Amino acid sequence: MDSTLQALSGLLLTALPTFFLVIVLHFYLKSAFFGPMEKVMKARHDATDGAKQSAGKSLAAAEAKASQYEAAIRLARGEIYQEQEKLRRELQEQRAATVRAARIGVEALVKDAKLGLAQEMAAARVVLDAEVTAIADRIVESILGRRAA
Repeated sequence: MDSTLQALSGLLLTALPTFFLVIVLHFYLKSAFFGPMEKVMKARHDATDGAKQSAGKSLAAAEAKASQYEAAIRLARGEIYQEQEKLRRELQEQRAATVRAARIGVEALVKDAKLGLAQEMAAARVVLDAEVTAIADRIVESILGRRAA
């Protein structure tokens, strides 16, 4: 058993520099390779997260702008509809006023025409009354052969 322990201790003594070399290599790689690599990966992660956050903020700002534009468009449409309705009412009022004025003018023309017809009828009656008397006298004279008294 002593020989096994001596062989094991000899093996341990020869392996010890390799073990220390592996430990030194581990710390060297950790500080020279993995440390900077971890820093680069962290910076890359931070940059991508920052870009994602920035993109999210930009998207939120774009959505806010879009909603503002939509609200402005709705407001402008409402104003246009109100203005169109106002113009339509004004045109209807103008049309109604024109129709009223035309109706008043036509009524005045009809009234003048009725008055003119009434005057013509009165004049025609006077003329007809005078002619009726003259015709009646001629009929009587032609039938009786004499003059009516």
